[in-house]
Amino acid sequence: MTGQMTNKVAIVTGGSSGIGKATAFAFVNEGAKVVIAGRTEETGEQVIRTIKETGGEAMWVKTDVTQASQVEAMVSETVDKYGRLDYAFNNAGSGGKGGWIAELQEEDWNATIDGFLKSVWLCMKYEIPAMLETGTGAIVNNSSVDGQRGFPCDPVYSAAKHGVIGLTKSSAMQYAEKNIRINAVCPGWIQTPPVEQILEHNPDAIKGMLQHQPIRRLGKPEEVAQAVMWLCSDKASLVIGTAMAVDGGYLVV
Repeated sequence: MTGQMTNKVAIVTGGSSGIGKATAFAFVNEGAKVVIAGRTEETGEQVIRTIKETGGEAMWVKTDVTQASQVEAMVSETVDKYGRLDYAFNNAGSGGKGGWIAELQEEDWNATIDGFLKSVWLCMKYEIPAMLETGTGAIVNNSSVDGQRGFPCDPVYSAAKHGVIGLTKSSAMQYAEKNIRINAVCPGWIQTPPVEQILEHNPDAIKGMLQHQPIRRLGKPEEVAQAVMWLCSDKASLVIGTAMAVDGGYLVV
């Protein structure tokens, strides 16, 4: 533990698995108190127990990030418990099915846009006022390499992730003079539970995943977490409105 974020408070949505879980542990390792939010209480509480066993401080708040009242409550509980909010990693996301754009139903569109884009807006809507009270803050939104390229398997997901980048850049401009830095990360293929599920059903899918990822391996959640930590840290004090690729070279090709 380096203690660079001692006495600071971070929210991590979708913090019970994958990239979110790795980022929650990274915040704790830097001395921050962490609020993990998500829908799966059992896994969330398990992460909290592990953090506490290692000497960290954390709290679980069950939250559906597509619901304004629940997001507002998440931030309120954070401030009530710890008195401030310094960092947020808006990572949670869910959606409808992908496929051919002319064959998708309106409910598929709504589920994906709500789960991956509206959710980021709602989180920032309630996080930013809390950070203004603190006097400073750093927000990192989770986009994707598919927010910077076309993704024919799921055009609506790609549209939502493009939207996250646009929302990040524009919001960053609004709050730059108010001492709140807003950035995004754009992961490539990372070894997360959804990717592992794909490979369990179709081991050959790894060939397609790595075809355009020059590093020729899946990324680790911890590698994305370290990018989030840097963007939140004082070392990135001049970095505002960026969409940082953490993708093993995916977007270079």
